Amino acid sequence: MRVTVREAATLLNAPEAKVYAWIASGDLPAYRINDQYRINRSELLEWATERNLHVAPALFHEVEEDERIPSVAESLERGGVFHDVGGATREEALHSIIALLKLDDEADRETLLNVLLARDAAAVVPVGDGIAIPHVRNPIALSTGEPSLTLFFLRQPVDFNAPDGQPVFALFLLVSPTTRVHLQMLAKVAYLLRNPTFREAIRSRESAGRLIGAARSIEEAGA
Repeated sequence: MRVTVREAATLLNAPEAKVYAWIASGDLPAYRINDQYRINRSELLEWATERNLHVAPALFHEVEEDERIPSVAESLERGGVFHDVGGATREEALHSIIALLKLDDEADRETLLNVLLARDAAAVVPVGDGIAIPHVRNPIALSTGEPSLTLFFLRQPVDFNAPDGQPVFALFLLVSPTTRVHLQMLAKVAYLLRNPTFREAIRSRESAGRLIGAARSIEEAGA
């Protein structure tokens, strides 16, 4: 799942010269193959998300015929929105989050907690404004039928080493059936988070109904 510099420029809506400059400075991870640069799609998404850069959802439109990618609104409706989640540290917050997740198999819950705790600070990627999403290079894929997106509002903001220095108060967690679906969904979440209306709804800690409604309206308008 690698793209050329030209494809990366299109996906980022940036000049090719700018992409080459990011690569030359060592800022954007790239691999030289047969005298041409190739960029890993998941690394490109993570890199752009951390810098609040627009990434076209088409970045992950390579899907299998039997894989349906739901909207963010559908996945968020399935996973739910939780307010006033406890935890004064990353570890405490992650324990609280996993305990609230809607999972069919309790073994999955224990596995997921161990995975997140093992990753420690790398478990999530702060994207600014006190919001964080799952780490892109290490998708969370469990034996679930449909991807499930859950939003947690922490009672007390927690330090996740965000680039802007702000502690995290809103944390998304995405569980998917496959890595491919996981990356597709993350691209959609990253796209939605660039919308001022949706971001303001998160900052205001809106109800589940309002957040899902906002997501649905934005996605339908952009379809």
